[in-house]
Amino acid sequence: MRDEMKPEVMAAAENFITNETEFHLGFLPTEQSNPLTRSMEADFRRSTVEGVATLQKPDRDVLSMVRRVLVSEPFARMAATGFSTVRGGGRIIFSGCGATGRLSILLESMWREYFSASDRPELADCAASIMTGGDYALVKSVEAFEDYQNFGRRQAADLHIGPGDMLVAITEGGETSSVIGTVKESAERGAAVFLLFNNPAGLLREKLVRCREVIDDPRVTVLDLFCGPMALAGSTRMQATTSEQLVAGVLLESVAAKLEGRSLPDFVTQFEQLLDRLESAEVRSMIAQYIDFEADVYASGGRITYLANDYLLDIFTDTTERSPTFMLPPFRRRDDTASPMPWAFVKNPLYPTRETWRNMLHREVRCLAWRPEDYRAMGAPEKLVNHPPAIDAESLYGFEVGCEPAPERFASPKSGAVIVEVAGSPGNLVLESVAKKYHVIGQFRISSGVPDSALHLMNHMALKLALNTVSTGTMVKLGRVTGNWMSHVSISNKKLIDRAIRLVSELSGRSYEESCRALFDAADEIDSADWTGREKPSPVQYTLRKLGII
Repeated sequence: MRDEMKPEVMAAAENFITNETEFHLGFLPTEQSNPLTRSMEADFRRSTVEGVATLQKPDRDVLSMVRRVLVSEPFARMAATGFSTVRGGGRIIFSGCGATGRLSILLESMWREYFSASDRPELADCAASIMTGGDYALVKSVEAFEDYQNFGRRQAADLHIGPGDMLVAITEGGETSSVIGTVKESAERGAAVFLLFNNPAGLLREKLVRCREVIDDPRVTVLDLFCGPMALAGSTRMQATTSEQLVAGVLLESVAAKLEGRSLPDFVTQFEQLLDRLESAEVRSMIAQYIDFEADVYASGGRITYLANDYLLDIFTDTTERSPTFMLPPFRRRDDTASPMPWAFVKNPLYPTRETWRNMLHREVRCLAWRPEDYRAMGAPEKLVNHPPAIDAESLYGFEVGCEPAPERFASPKSGAVIVEVAGSPGNLVLESVAKKYHVIGQFRISSGVPDSALHLMNHMALKLALNTVSTGTMVKLGRVTGNWMSHVSISNKKLIDRAIRLVSELSGRSYEESCRALFDAADEIDSADWTGREKPSPVQYTLRKLGII
């Protein structure tokens, strides 16, 4: 490390150590290393199939959790409230941040897709979602927004949530400030409120004041979906979001079935059958072959473009989350030629961008156009007041995810297109014709192997589990995972800063405080350099290299 830290960098590190203890989250199981996958890096080195098998092991803990939760009184209350809410003309509104925010939008879209095509299309508007940072965050994470309760409060207020509505707030760790803000605002406005999270409720209540305030609130019904540590340490887009997608998806399926007088399938048995299928030798081999394909494309300097129409939102979710998880270049706008090209991108060759968004969301986009005075009123830091992020609808449309030409995606002879197909989704000749422009063509087909339901829940679950495995396994193969930690990670919010410090501490044997100072010093070195047109290095791996660990 440098002989002497800058005084302002030292002060920032000491401030995080002393004054940001609410974001020191190493005590949470979702932030800890899972013993089932500690050999993951070594297993992938031996065999991609062996690595896939290791990566899949913690998914069985989700099955154990759902067996418990779906027969619980809180879930029964949530399902009954969902039915009475919709029957009374109210809305089931999901809220989340990051992976759970994208999940919230997906859940709304699943509901809207089904009822828009039904004989009761008016019911489509009985679902809504709040994503921290708005729909823009579907394609690019909005830095630091999750740290502010008032941002969540404002988004709930903007959606006019009130009596007759129902909020289902989803936060993997149970402690995300912006999501807690939606809980408080919705409860104060008279909505029925449910809170889903993946850590033991008693632990959250004991350790974090912001969690205790909502867990103890008699207006809030808590569903503890605890299912153990993640397969990739701290990556709650894995089993935590899987469990939340399953439980919230069963909620929507049950409400839809009751409205229409239909019986429900046994989703616990179906999920077990899905896991059996994904763990079969045939499917494991298929997933491993695709991981090798995608890793080879990236290793040779090529890029991947996923082509799809159906299930496009699921693919967006996984590809967007790769950026903060593994510090990959995020999606870039059509007018941005300075930023590095994203490794993975998503396009729908059937429709222009605006129509793609409408078809994917089954509504108009819901973005934020807050002004400096809005940020000031919410108590935001001066950097946000003075430089509000461009996250409005027009900024979102700047990411050309439709049929507009994208020659830069296939200019390299090493870049490829991947056609994604889910069982039950029709093939399309347009996708195949567009794929022929690329030099390398791959196909990714997945099936749940169980009978379909109204909202296609198990197909969505199958694609999520498979893509989680693919994206994580690919990054292991490319050296962006150390053991079972995502060591190539950004530090764009306080939770990620804490996670990075703990990773450095565990791998270097240094104290939390020493690791914090080393990380802040390394991050300042990175920020002081010019990275125009180049990918920034990971502050974590940069720190570990300077400490002589890797």
